[in-house]
Amino acid sequence: MRDIIWHYTIKNAKLLEDVFIYLVNNASNLISITNILNYFGSRKRKTSYHTLSNYISYLEQSFLIHKVERFNIKGKEVLSGIYKYYISDLCFKNYLYPEFDHGVGYKLENLLFLELKRKGYMVYVGTFRGKEIDFIARRGDEMIYIQCCYMLTDEKVIAREYGPLEAIKDNYDKYIVTMDEIRFPSKEGIKHIQAWNFSDVVN
Repeated sequence: MRDIIWHYTIKNAKLLEDVFIYLVNNASNLISITNILNYFGSRKRKTSYHTLSNYISYLEQSFLIHKVERFNIKGKEVLSGIYKYYISDLCFKNYLYPEFDHGVGYKLENLLFLELKRKGYMVYVGTFRGKEIDFIARRGDEMIYIQCCYMLTDEKVIAREYGPLEAIKDNYDKYIVTMDEIRFPSKEGIKHIQAWNFSDVVN
C-alpha cells in the first residue's frame, strides 16, 4: 500500500486502505462504484465517484485485485456498471479477518478465478435471462461455463446451481465445481468436477 500511495501521490491514504478492505470483504460479490460510494456515505465519509474509481484503478494496476465484467450471453455483449472483484491472494482475507469465516464457497470461487487466469482464459460473469453464471471462460476458440458452490447439499441447491446452465442451449462445455467428497454423474450434459481436479479440466 505504501508503494501505491507513493507512486500515485495518494492524498487520502486511509480511504485507499478502506476501499481495499471493502473489496476484500466483498470479493466474489457483484458491486458497483455507486455501492461503494453509498457505503462510505452512510458512514459519514466524504469522497467522490471519481476518487473511488481512481483508487480502484490503482489497486487493479498494482495487481492486488482483478475486475471481472459481466457478459450477456443472449445479447453477446459486455455489460458495464456492475462488476465482480477478486483478490490476488486469499491471505488478504486471512490477515484482515483472522477470526471471521467468510464462507468456503466465496473463497473457492476466488481460487477458481485465479486458476482460470493462470491458464490464460479471459473471464467474465455470465448473465442469461436474469440468471447468473459464475464464470464464462474464453481462450482462443474455446469457451466454457462454470458454476461454483461449496457443496451440493440438497435438491434446492442442485436446482439453483444447475438451473442457469441448463437454460443455455449451446454446445460449449458446462461444469459445476464443488467440494463434495463424491462425484455426481453428468446431468443434462453438465459435468460435476471436484475442486481439487479443476486444474486438470482447464489444463
